[in-house]
Amino acid sequence: MFVMKKIILGSFFVLLSALSLSSQAQTSLPDFTSLVTDASPAVVNITATRKAPALPESDQKEVPEMLRRFFRDYQQRGTPRPATGSGFLISSDGYVLTNHHVVQDATEIIVALSDRREREAVLIGADPVSDLALLKIDAVDLPVVTIGSSQSLKVGEWVMAIGSPFGFELSVTAGIVSAKGRSLPDDLGNYVPFIQTDVAINPGNSGGPLFNLDGKVVGINSQIFTRSGGFMGLSFAIPIDVAMEVVAQLKEKGSVSRGWLGVQIQRVDRDLAESFGLDRAAGALVTRVFADSPAAAAGVREGDIIVEFGGRVIDLSSDLPHVVGRFKAGSETHLVVERAGASVKLAVKVGELDAADAAPADTGSRAEPTQNRLGLEVQVLSAEEKVALDAAQGVLVIAVGQGPGEAGNINVGDVITTINSQWVDSVTEFNTVMASLPVGVAVPVRIIRAKQPQFIAIKIDP
Repeated sequence: MFVMKKIILGSFFVLLSALSLSSQAQTSLPDFTSLVTDASPAVVNITATRKAPALPESDQKEVPEMLRRFFRDYQQRGTPRPATGSGFLISSDGYVLTNHHVVQDATEIIVALSDRREREAVLIGADPVSDLALLKIDAVDLPVVTIGSSQSLKVGEWVMAIGSPFGFELSVTAGIVSAKGRSLPDDLGNYVPFIQTDVAINPGNSGGPLFNLDGKVVGINSQIFTRSGGFMGLSFAIPIDVAMEVVAQLKEKGSVSRGWLGVQIQRVDRDLAESFGLDRAAGALVTRVFADSPAAAAGVREGDIIVEFGGRVIDLSSDLPHVVGRFKAGSETHLVVERAGASVKLAVKVGELDAADAAPADTGSRAEPTQNRLGLEVQVLSAEEKVALDAAQGVLVIAVGQGPGEAGNINVGDVITTINSQWVDSVTEFNTVMASLPVGVAVPVRIIRAKQPQFIAIKIDP
């Protein structure tokens, strides 16, 4: 009987503990109700009317597959095309922030306020690179959002979105920050370090605010990753710190200028890190330095690995455009590169993003082809080939046999410009460098393929 009482009492205390833990878990979950009440009046619905494109559908340039910039599209081809997205008020006198792709090419923009009033908006300025647009409506004493800081945002933190998915106004979704500083495929230069969340974002959410639990805007919902066309758990927001820097320039001059270094870069993988003598794969590997660029003036060289810029550590190559782009043209700072096993600090004066970066071609003479330790057949570039292949110097690969070159994925038509950080511009120089290569150690080989420079790590086996 005594044993039975102990068992019953023990079960009772276990039940109490479970209920207590359940109660604690419930109370620890965020309550968004007051946040929605306070923030939603400053969120707006945007309708943009644009003329239908004249080009056939197959000729339209699209966002990269599985990455979608969303707005609700009710349009028919050949007629004026109303489309809707979201936005939010950042000042009581009518400034509205939204995505550039929501209002791009619009002939009329209508902003619908939360109290059902509608106003025609004027486009103050737009920035396709960051996908942001600043609008202005004629009104006063409007409710506004509170601007927060995306820099202090932490992975795992709760966030909430308000927008108009599929035209359902002031819809609320919530989730957590999945990652920060994400780089997405983009032919505009990849200048935005996106916030990744699992907040449900769908067509019509574009341009809407992303809030933290303090009710402050930390991002602007812009893109999702999808295979179906709808939300699949990965959404991306523009950091509010980046957005407000853009807003300041759009207000001042209607356009945005960004810092420009003048280099072409690639990711440092494990093999390349070994070939350059690094203990970890980090930094941005410089494959090309553009002529008359800030990088050229600072003394940056092909084969340098940029590991720091303006005091910011560059862990991933995709970090560099984000960091450089936020510097004002003309500002002076420094960068640190890994070069020949040593860290080199260089002073640089940041240029403007649209600066010319064309490199002149060189002249050369034809030489006889040769076979070398890499299993390659190479020859000197003619003057015409240098222009056609966009290679100022190097040797042209005309045959690939068995050997380290084939294993390293060197192809016929590649131009080899440096081997183990030594420039080659003739068959003699090429053979000399080949003879001095160490055995069993990966070395970096810079090639130009389809006019694009890149590095390949090659190891000569014993």
